[in-house]
Amino acid sequence: MNQIPNRQAICETLLKHAKEDHDIIVLCSDSRGSASLAPFAQAYPQQFVETGIAEQNLVSISAGLAKCGKKAFAASPACFLSTRSYEQAKIDCAYSDTNVTLIGISGGVSYGALGMSHHSAQDIAAMAAIPNMRVYLPSDRFQTMRLIEELLKDQKPAYIRVGRNAVDDIYTEESCPFELNRANVIFKGTDIAIIACGEMVKPALEAAKLLKKSGISASVTDMYCVKPLDQEAVLHAAEHAGAIITVEEHSPYGGLGSMVSQIVAAHCPKKVINLALPDSPVITGTSKEVFEYYGLTAEGIAKQARELI
Repeated sequence: MNQIPNRQAICETLLKHAKEDHDIIVLCSDSRGSASLAPFAQAYPQQFVETGIAEQNLVSISAGLAKCGKKAFAASPACFLSTRSYEQAKIDCAYSDTNVTLIGISGGVSYGALGMSHHSAQDIAAMAAIPNMRVYLPSDRFQTMRLIEELLKDQKPAYIRVGRNAVDDIYTEESCPFELNRANVIFKGTDIAIIACGEMVKPALEAAKLLKKSGISASVTDMYCVKPLDQEAVLHAAEHAGAIITVEEHSPYGGLGSMVSQIVAAHCPKKVINLALPDSPVITGTSKEVFEYYGLTAEGIAKQARELI
């Protein structure tokens, strides 16, 4: 079982490239430990900025460095990065079109028992609503590495959300198909189309395998690129299935489910069911306990699929 969380994969990728690329600057808000960025700070102290617990400054400083030609990667807990520094993300990064990658760590309900103050169930909707801001939720460590490598090549703002804990591998180092802003179909089927993002991709894949055993054919699309959403992949899934299930660790409003529903309703009307966190403070517990309670598991997804058939 994989023991490397996506946040660590980000650090390892930046470490690999920072040796030759001195324009890479990593910033954090007193979160180098929780962001797994301590190795970077130790290896390249001249390319690391610690702002302290000041998320607004974190984003503005990142934007300033980007305007000076640097490639800024700013990490902070997703719950704070997507709320406390929202204006700076909107104006300093997106509106000013700066080369800043905002990294929301411990996204979704990763902080578990710390409750709603530390959960980020609104960040997809909030960040996606900002013009010129891209939103990515990689599903495993290998896809995370590929994503960071691609973002090192461009000069546009982006928001990445990763969880706190390690997630099971979906891909391998040798086999991780990746094209920026293009979703991956990781399981083929025709009865039900499951479209998931982030940590929900693995249980979606396991759900498809469960359904196959009971004679139900389900496709699974890894929609790591929530914005820009891969419309072609959504329509392909809709056209080849009787109904669609979206799965996300997010509020039922404004996230992946809402975006998929808009596209499907406009171009290929089909029933769309959105599995997400509730529109209320979630129960107290670990991520696993929260997912089980709300049916964001392989069994929960499969159960919803059977009800749609």
